[in-house]
Amino acid sequence: MLNAAYRTVARRFSVGAELQPDGGAHVRVWAPACHTVELIVPGAAGGAGMEREADGHFQIFDPGARPGGRYWFRLDGERLRPDPASRWQPDGPHEPSAYVDPRAFAWTDERWKGLGPDGQVVYEMHVGTFTKDGTWRAAAAELEELVRVGITVVEMMPIAEFAGRFGWGYDGVDLYAPAHLYGTPDDLRAFVDTAHAAGLGVILDVVYNHFGPDGNFLSEFSPEYFTDKYENDWGRSINFDGPPPVRDHFIQNAQYWIEDFHLDGLRLDATQDIHDTSRRHVIADIAARARDAANPRRLFLVAENEPQETRFVRQPDAGGFGVDALWNDDAHHAAVVALTGRREAYYRDYQGTARELVACARFGYLYQGQWYSWQKQRRGTPALDLPPRHFVAYLENHDQVANSAFGRRLHQLSAPARYRALTAWLLLGPMTPMLFQGQEFQSSRPFMYFADHNRSLAEAVSRGRVEFLSQFPRLTDQRVVRALPKPGDERTFEACKLDFSERERHREAYALHRDLLTLRRTDPVLARAGMRRPEGAVLGPGTFLLRYLDAADGDRLLIVNLDCDLDFTPAAEPLIAPPSGAEWRLLWSSEAPEYGGEGTPPVSLEAQTVIPGNCALWFATEQVRDGSRTTN
Repeated sequence: MLNAAYRTVARRFSVGAELQPDGGAHVRVWAPACHTVELIVPGAAGGAGMEREADGHFQIFDPGARPGGRYWFRLDGERLRPDPASRWQPDGPHEPSAYVDPRAFAWTDERWKGLGPDGQVVYEMHVGTFTKDGTWRAAAAELEELVRVGITVVEMMPIAEFAGRFGWGYDGVDLYAPAHLYGTPDDLRAFVDTAHAAGLGVILDVVYNHFGPDGNFLSEFSPEYFTDKYENDWGRSINFDGPPPVRDHFIQNAQYWIEDFHLDGLRLDATQDIHDTSRRHVIADIAARARDAANPRRLFLVAENEPQETRFVRQPDAGGFGVDALWNDDAHHAAVVALTGRREAYYRDYQGTARELVACARFGYLYQGQWYSWQKQRRGTPALDLPPRHFVAYLENHDQVANSAFGRRLHQLSAPARYRALTAWLLLGPMTPMLFQGQEFQSSRPFMYFADHNRSLAEAVSRGRVEFLSQFPRLTDQRVVRALPKPGDERTFEACKLDFSERERHREAYALHRDLLTLRRTDPVLARAGMRRPEGAVLGPGTFLLRYLDAADGDRLLIVNLDCDLDFTPAAEPLIAPPSGAEWRLLWSSEAPEYGGEGTPPVSLEAQTVIPGNCALWFATEQVRDGSRTTN
């Protein structure tokens, strides 16, 4: 029997169903638009009216609730709807919610300390295409291999429940419910627990800027969840500066992922569409609540922000939001132009020059308030005082691979030697590097946009995709338009699944990434490179160097030549000179045969210097005393 009467309950969150230690569940929902809300248990006779509170919340105690049991809300005696704060939707977002007991899982990660902002190597993963099975259980079996390669943190693309059989996850509608397509909530917990046992952190991409179009019933509980005061690229804006329960829904969601799933941080999607005029921005509150939930574990918080607002990574007492790092599209765009030569659409303000690549390594964003012709406005904010670790750099991510006709990987669009050299720029550079799934072994599998919607919505999405890609003039070729993969075609989704046998078949690429990440981890100078800005210089039209000055362990020098062989004589660049009493010793080359290279000629920086073309070289200082040499 359901009982709406008052009783003492233990709650951690303001909404949702929470199983109680002595049995049953307390259920609470914010529904000020409703006159009545009833709790409905499928298969049971009738329902029970929930007690209305003064602020529009409704509550009830269900003494018969058990883990896995289903329940609905009936709104105003008419409509059956799932819980907006459901912890699990085992049959999808249009079906009843299920009770979940987060205390039942036996965690083994009590010694795990979390993630700090320094020394991380991020790996972006889409659970549904990372393995053939597309589940957390299958993905967990591959985590030790990621650690062996040198990954320190997995960034999962969004997993909040969404409609359809497949999708990227950015159209989530139940923010508290891990997507049933990938397994159960305990499967997700086991994935994180396995990662921690292997020494790997896990952060989650969360979408707090809009809800998906299918299965989103929030406005029936309260239209005040949304506002039309602001423009939004993805849907209706969230009303963060409206009623407190709206704000709480998201702040507590961040807390929920950290507490209930032991996640090590969040990646905040498209924050330019999180609008808030409150005295304290909701993102600052989200960051603070997440850190409080993790304490004493450390968290790694990342944001995507297209306008490149550096206040995100500044501390709250300086007017910032307290996030650790920002995605750096400038670095990506410059690198892509350097690799492909294409400057269409949003690549038009980049030339892929040595100067740009040095500037990214030293200053993070290229655009820090200058005019940006693609948008016909100024872009970016000052970042000259920020250390490089505040910027996440990448050659590939889910968006940028898919923002093409056929989702081809970047190594398929560029010369092999040049791609190896820029991989060294990424992984031996000072910014926080990120790889997209399969990049470490140069996966031949594409990553395309896929989303399973009902027919009418699928047709609109397909038309929208064609329209979006039309910003690239070459993709308006009608032969290309006719051949574009359909987002709603299951074959598009299946084609994106990784083939791990390519780790062996592409062993040269795999060795390249493994060796570079080993160097990044074991070289004491490189291991702390993100904490301070390197020196840099342009040596030629496509040639540059980065120098890490380190009195304790000796200097390091990265030279990248994306042009033809460069005779750097006279060597009128002081950064190429070794420290007093030392010489440069070549430790690594991207042209080594084990990476598919053609070999490296003898390179001396002490005499006439010829820097081989399409190559990256890594040097350490070697002390010279009484004719003997000691490498730092």
